[in-house]
Amino acid sequence: MPTQRQTRMARRVQEELSRILLREIDDPLVRLVTITDVELSPDLKHARVFFSVLGGQEDAPDGALRGLRRAARHIRYLLAQEGELRYTPSLDFRFDPTAQRAQRIEAILHRLHEEGGLRSEGSEEPLDGDSPEANAQDDE
Repeated sequence: MPTQRQTRMARRVQEELSRILLREIDDPLVRLVTITDVELSPDLKHARVFFSVLGGQEDAPDGALRGLRRAARHIRYLLAQEGELRYTPSLDFRFDPTAQRAQRIEAILHRLHEEGGLRSEGSEEPLDGDSPEANAQDDE
């Protein structure tokens, strides 16, 4: 479990990396990257940086990872220029598939709703297999 200091410093690194990617890095592969989380080692010298990529292209995460790895030394240099960290951590970029999974689940739920398999919140219509007749059969 991370200490309060690790958590606070990880949040600071995440904010700075987000700012750096937004304003300092001019690489089309990294343009749509969002830093989702940073995990720092207990000695604060190593950072796992999790990112997601906006857009629906299948190869976007691989391209973004290549771009981030290519720019990692420059990003680390810019992070060091901030001057508020005693050590500038090494950066290990990793893709975070959470956003893509959420989009995929949302698309499935939307399709089920459109096909009539799900009811909207507050709807009086029963779900498939949830009709009064089906419930009466279950009671027998």
